[in-house]
Order: sequence, then C-alpha cells, then structure tokens
Amino acid sequence: MEKEFNNNWAIILGGSSGLGLASAKKLAQHGMNIISIHRSRKSDLQEIETVYNEIRNAKTQILSFNIDALNVEKRKATLSEISKKIPKASVKLLLHSISKGNLKPMLGNEPTLKHDDFVLTIEAMGVSLYDWTKSVFESNLFSENARIIAFTSEGNSRAWKNYAAVSAAKATLEAITRNMALEFAPHKITANCIQAGMTETNSFKMIPGNEKLKQNALKRNPNKRLTQPEDIANAVYLLCKEEANWINGTIIKVDGGESLQ
Repeated sequence: MEKEFNNNWAIILGGSSGLGLASAKKLAQHGMNIISIHRSRKSDLQEIETVYNEIRNAKTQILSFNIDALNVEKRKATLSEISKKIPKASVKLLLHSISKGNLKPMLGNEPTLKHDDFVLTIEAMGVSLYDWTKSVFESNLFSENARIIAFTSEGNSRAWKNYAAVSAAKATLEAITRNMALEFAPHKITANCIQAGMTETNSFKMIPGNEKLKQNALKRNPNKRLTQPEDIANAVYLLCKEEANWINGTIIKVDGGESLQ
C-alpha cells in the first residue's frame, strides 16, 4: 500500500475511540504518524495501548497524551513536548473529535439544562477547536497545505430532545471552522467540517433516546444501514490528499444519503 504521508503527523483530539480512533488507524495505514490527545480512564488504557501498538507495528509512529485537552496549561505543556519530538512544520492534520457535553432536557422533573451546561459543552465541542488550532499554528507545527477537520452532526440544524447544548456547540464549531477557513487560507491551511451520519459510537449511546434515533436513521438512509466510523475515517483520509487542497470552508456530508429525507 502506498505510504503517501510518511513525513507527516496528525494531531487527533479525541483519538482513543470512535471517529478519532478510526481516523488514526486509516491515516496510519497510509503512513501518517499519529499524535493522540485523549482523556481515558485507567481501566481503558491497556485496550487503547493494544490498538496503538498495532499502529506502531505498521511502522508508523504514535505519541499518546492522556490529558484534559480543555486545560490551557496541559495544552501548552503538551505542545511544548510535541515540538521537541517532531520536526517543525510537519503536522498535516489537526482533527477535532472531542465529545464532551451535557445531554439534558430543557424542561421536566429530571435535571435540566443550566447556563453552565451550555458554556461547558460549547467550550469543549466548539471553541476548543480554535484554541488548539491557534496554539499549533503559533508553535510553527503546521505543514504547508495542512488540514483542520472537525466532526459535526445533523443536530446542527435539527432539533432533538436533550441535544440543545450539543446542537449549540456544533453550530459554534461550524462557525469557527468557516472563519478559520477564511483567515488561515493565506497560510495554505484549509478548514472543513465532516457531517457524519448516525454512527453508533460510545458517545452516541449516551444520548437519551438513542435507540429511537437509530431506528429513524435506518428508515431514512437509502442504504438501510448506519454510518460506520470507517466511513468517516475514509473521508478524513481523502481530505488529507493533495487533490483536496481546494476544498475549504465547507460542511461535507458523509452519511450515505441519510440526510436526503
């Protein structure tokens, strides 16, 4: 298999599971070295390390940082360490796959959304993309024709019960991505969002009423199946290729046609 990214690195925020991990595996198959930023429980570390060792065995480097990506000091310290371990201007991709938010209803007897719930969710799933992008840029780590990719969902425009805070975060994420596409373009850095179809990740399973969402997605999708993490990873890979240099500031739907109806 062609190893087209041998001298490049990808920084993946949320690289230990779901779409982030699937993307890491796909990119590593094509020679891209991986820097995984994740927040994982001790009980999960052995399983995660097993997967990372598989990537290493494919003669691809992987650096793993189990930190809180939202902590400013941790971000600075981690990027300082990364700068010592990889060449300058070698980060081809910054992939945002952070999934941390509040899934509460607005009304009802159970705990409901508060102002702070919105703030935490929007910071984690939206604003953190800008924080990391700016820090990576100021560390002179981005390569020429680098990519910024973030994951959004159909909840960016559709109303789902319990999804209000995450929906607001996705709208924020998309607005930030569009503006970064504009302002980072002179530096030959593109920024795009991938709108994934309904994907049965651990994060999805935490959404109240996820089984109903799943069944509705299966009915709507003309392929009669859910989106798989590998489908999204394939799109991430395609956007990293040189042929995708002119794709900038857009939301790319990768859902098999689920959103058509």
